[in-house]
This record gives sequence, structure tokens and C-alpha cells, in this order.
Amino acid sequence: MKLTKLFDGQWPQTILFDLDGTLVDSAADLAAAIDQMLLALGREQAGEARVRQWVGNGAAVLVQRALAGCHDHDAGAPMDQATYHQALTLFFDAYHDHNGLHATVYDGIEDFLVRAQQQGCKLGVVTNKPAAFTDALLEQMGLSHWFGVTVSGDTLTVKKPDAAPLHHALAALGGDVGSALMVGDSVTDIRAARNAGVPVVAVRYGYNYGDPIDSLGAEIVVDSLAELL
Repeated sequence: MKLTKLFDGQWPQTILFDLDGTLVDSAADLAAAIDQMLLALGREQAGEARVRQWVGNGAAVLVQRALAGCHDHDAGAPMDQATYHQALTLFFDAYHDHNGLHATVYDGIEDFLVRAQQQGCKLGVVTNKPAAFTDALLEQMGLSHWFGVTVSGDTLTVKKPDAAPLHHALAALGGDVGSALMVGDSVTDIRAARNAGVPVVAVRYGYNYGDPIDSLGAEIVVDSLAELL
């Protein structure tokens, strides 16, 4: 399906992108930091395959899931808060060293961004990743120059799936809900778009907690953004 079918034959005026799992495959970096954290706590490493299923709701939730060893961090015994805060500090220290070290830009992203710019689209990033890592990763991946705004998980007091980060990005770009699009890889992005009142394109290659994304209500689901061109 062509993207223009969502906007009466035109391109959207504003496109907001998720970061991890949508623009950049950063799971190897995140897994390395999580495993370093777990080793420092005397625990077994999780490995990249498991970490891929835990990414998407920000660093705090990722660390909680890693400590619990499962996606549902509320499962089992209540989490010891002292251990959690120690783990979060260890993770942040480790991720400062690993951020962007093994990450790659997904195929089709550059082609799509070039076309979007040619069409006059205003582009932004809305991620649940902490700001301390968002801009650094975009810079290291050579992507920062494409985006007029980045809204991170700690930019506001709420994060996706709340609508506020998307509305904040639209306001910063001078965009409006009626001509905006969200692009993401998880149910969190789809819910955020729904809450914000904008259509959403979902990509299959990202980190939707190990679950298929096709049946979650996105207007378009693709294997690569190049399919939209």
C-alpha cells in the first residue's frame, strides 16, 4: 500500500518515528549493557534474543524485565527497590559505553528519509529511550540531521503510549494531527498513535515483545519502509 493513500493522494506533512527497532537495530548494544549489569549483580546473562523481547518501554522497564527474567516484570515476588536502583545505575553506566557500538540502521530507512525530505515532510523522533542516549545514538548512526525534533522518554513526565509525546513533537515541528503519521515497531507505538489521533505504519522487523504486529490495528504493516515508496 502506498503511503499517499492515507492522505488523499499526498504525503503527510509530518512524520514521527520511533527509534529502537524502527530506525535503528540497537538490540545488541542494549543486550551488552544488560548483560554487563547482570554480571555485576552476580546474575546470569540474558543474551540478545531475550533482551529483544524486553525493549520498547524505556530503560527503567527494560531493567525491571531483566531483573525479573521475563517480559512481565510484575510476575513473581515484589522487586527489591535497592537492587533495582543499583541495577539501573549499572545499566546506565554500561550503556554509555555500548550505545551505538554495535547498532545498525535498518535497510530502507535512508531511502525513505530522502524521499520524505524531497516531499517536504517535517520529521521527528518520538522514543521512550532516555534523552542521554537518544541524540548520541542518532548522531553516531548519521541520522540526526534528518530530524527537526527528538522527544525522549524523559522529555515529558509521561511517555508512549501516552499521546503527549507525539503532540509535543507535532507542536515543535509546527505540524497538526490531521496531516501527521507515526511510524513504529511495537504495540506501544500503535497505541500512542491511536491516543494521539494519527494513523500509524508498523514495521515487522522490530521489537514487538516477540509477538507479531500485523493484527494490532496499524493502517499499514511493512517489512521495510522502502515498500511505501
